Amino acid sequence: MSPETPKARETRTKLLEGALRTLTEQGIAKTSARTVAAAAGVNQALVFYHFGTVDELLAAACRYGAQQAVARYRERLAAATSLSELLAVGREIHASERGGGHVALLGQLLAGAPTHAALGPATAAGLRLWVAEIEQVLTRVLAGTPVAEFVDPAGLARAVAASFVGIELYEGADAAGAEAALGALDQLAALVAALEELGPVAQRAVRHRLRRAGR
Repeated sequence: MSPETPKARETRTKLLEGALRTLTEQGIAKTSARTVAAAAGVNQALVFYHFGTVDELLAAACRYGAQQAVARYRERLAAATSLSELLAVGREIHASERGGGHVALLGQLLAGAPTHAALGPATAAGLRLWVAEIEQVLTRVLAGTPVAEFVDPAGLARAVAASFVGIELYEGADAAGAEAALGALDQLAALVAALEELGPVAQRAVRHRLRRAGR
C-alpha cells in the first residue's frame, strides 16, 4: 500500500472535521455522505473513497474529535496538583466544550450508537482517552493522601469521566441540577484536602477507620 499523500491527508481531515460539524449542527439523522461532503467542501464520492462507508467515517471522526479534545487539555491536566485543581480543570473543560458545541456532539454520538454499529466502539474509545488522562492525574494527586490505599484510580477515573458526561447531557434539561452535581464533586475534593491537612495521628486514625469499613 502506497504512503498517503499530503493532499489525501488534507482531504481526510476535511471530511473528519466536516462530519463532526454536521453531527453537531444537523444531528445524526441528517448526517449523510452528501451533507458531510458539503460541510467539508469536497466531492461526495471522496467519503467512500477514503472511508468506505458513512458509518466508518463517523467512527473515525469520533476518534479524531476525542484525540483533538484531549490534546487541547493535556497540559492543563498534567499541571493539576490536587483533586480540587483537577475538578477546576474539569469545570473549565465543561464550559469550553459546551460553548463549542461538543456536548451536543457527544449527545448525537450516544444517540446514534444503537443504530450505527461503528459508533458505539468509537465513542467508547474516545471516552477511554479521557479516562487515561484522568487516571494519570488521580494517581499522582492522591499519592500520599490518607485515602490513597483505599481508592482505585482506574475505577475512579471512569466514575469521574462518566459523571462529567452525565452532567454535560443533564445540563440541557436541568442546568441548576447539573450545577449542584458539580458542587457536590467540589465538596468531595474539599473533604480530601481537609484529610490531607490532618496531623499524622489523625491520618492514622482515618486510615484505620477506612480499613475497618472496607472489611
